[in-house]
Amino acid sequence: MNEEALNELAAYLTESLGSKIEDSALRYGELSITVPASQIVSVLTFLRDDVQCQFVNLTDISGVDYPSRANRFDVVYQLLSPRLNLRMRVRVITDEDASVPSVTGVYAGALWYEREAYDMYGILFSGHPDLRRILTDYGFEGHPLRKDFPLTGFVEVRYDDQVKRVVYEPVELRQEFRNFDFLSPWEATDYVLPGDEKAKTN
Repeated sequence: MNEEALNELAAYLTESLGSKIEDSALRYGELSITVPASQIVSVLTFLRDDVQCQFVNLTDISGVDYPSRANRFDVVYQLLSPRLNLRMRVRVITDEDASVPSVTGVYAGALWYEREAYDMYGILFSGHPDLRRILTDYGFEGHPLRKDFPLTGFVEVRYDDQVKRVVYEPVELRQEFRNFDFLSPWEATDYVLPGDEKAKTN
């Protein structure tokens, strides 16, 4: 029943939105459509207001990083229609320099979601009323969820009891991460473990 309803919705959206939809597919039990960045506001407004859709809940906006692509970022909008009891996602493809129009005028809840996508990925949203970092600290450099961001980060933060304030210091690794124990049984041992001698055949 759910798949049938999603197929009907996909056909209706293709008919109603036409060239505004670049791609449409059923994935993981949800309808997923791709739209150009320039059309995101009008498409989301249609999905919210149309009586056959009524996707009135924006449940999330997230970024996805594909660094090998020319347009490396996907901006994914997760929507819920309580009337249809259906979920769908709308995807926009963008790059580091291009901005995606803010949808805060369509969904007020997009305000913090867009700030998070900007903070974590560096995705720019034009027309956002307050586009600044939301999760990282003031003066933080880089965007932590990009795949080219180092796992250790660039600086570490700690409270210094002598100066009575938080201090920032370059990351200092206390362990050599590439110093493997090749005698571990998980690293293809060259010695016999207790009990293994029973399995040897002549």
